Amino acid sequence: MDVTKLPFDTENMLKGLKTWIECESPTYDADAVNRMMDLVAYDLAGQASIERIPGRMGFGGCLRARFPHPDLGKPGILILGHLDTVHPIGTLKKLPFKLDGEHCYGPGIQDMKGGNFVSIKAIRKLIELGQKTHLPITVLFTPDEEVGTPSTRELIEEEAMRNKYVLVPEPCHEDGGVVIGRYAIARFNLLTKGVPSHAGANLKDGRSAIALMASKIREVESMTSDNCTFSVGVISGGKWVNCVSSECTAQVLSMAKRQEDLDKGIEDMMKLSSEESGVKFEVSRGVTRPVWEPDHPETMKIFNMAQDIAKELNFDLTGASAGGGSDGNFTGYLGIPTLDGLGVRGKGLHTLNEHIEISSLVERARLIVGLLSRLN
Repeated sequence: MDVTKLPFDTENMLKGLKTWIECESPTYDADAVNRMMDLVAYDLAGQASIERIPGRMGFGGCLRARFPHPDLGKPGILILGHLDTVHPIGTLKKLPFKLDGEHCYGPGIQDMKGGNFVSIKAIRKLIELGQKTHLPITVLFTPDEEVGTPSTRELIEEEAMRNKYVLVPEPCHEDGGVVIGRYAIARFNLLTKGVPSHAGANLKDGRSAIALMASKIREVESMTSDNCTFSVGVISGGKWVNCVSSECTAQVLSMAKRQEDLDKGIEDMMKLSSEESGVKFEVSRGVTRPVWEPDHPETMKIFNMAQDIAKELNFDLTGASAGGGSDGNFTGYLGIPTLDGLGVRGKGLHTLNEHIEISSLVERARLIVGLLSRLN
């Protein structure tokens, strides 16, 4: 198959993508995520056998689609993506779907609705052209990747182990390169418990949970080194300004290139639990993404194939490990050949400047078609 001549209509792709982007789906709004799953199920109707898997732990559900194939049920190709975003409902007012020259803007368009949409377009193109793939194709879309995949890791791992290869259309590197490994990530929950009092009449009787948390945040972030980083991204404490705070919470993200560095970081974090002047400080573990080591021979096989396809498409494809976790951490860690970062080019993910390069829609669709048609 000559991937350079595959007919994709950019205007039509943008029209379909607009519908996806305007269906806001923040992780913590299960109903919103389920509406997004409904939309994708509608787009796949008549093309695949669709299964809706109910959500748990307060998150939305999943969508699993299996496409017709003579070897359906045998190990094949899994396309793995998430439909949740970090953008709360109402972000469209500040970051509407819009075209601006060579760029297209919208919440979640780069991370990772653009890549998911392109993957579906790639599969539909193969069906439209009557092209049979060597292996059966399954798509699994999940609802909670942006918070560490607490409710769906088992499902992802079980599905991945039923397949030969995993393709993840997360955003690519800035140069368009793909991801062949990912750093380890751990999350922690911090809690301080103080002694309440009236902040005006009896200030000296209180012990501020917020004050201790502030000092602990400095301590935690000072632990950052070249090998392991620590960042506090969420904090909440107090309800009344005239009350000495009795409780304060925070969340920490830690990242390391090597598993042993992350393990050491986890050990150091857990040692911080203490009590100072009547205020308790507690550290508890959150979800963890293991290191996905690069250069797995079978992953490199897919990467080399992708490089050949990219050359046909007239660009050089690089491959490297990446910070920022994805569900590819889990499948790569298990040793299942995984190629991540197959999604669209763009910048500003997780910000109000999130956008993609419009030309990359067709580029990545052709790249994914090439992989789907050649993997065996």
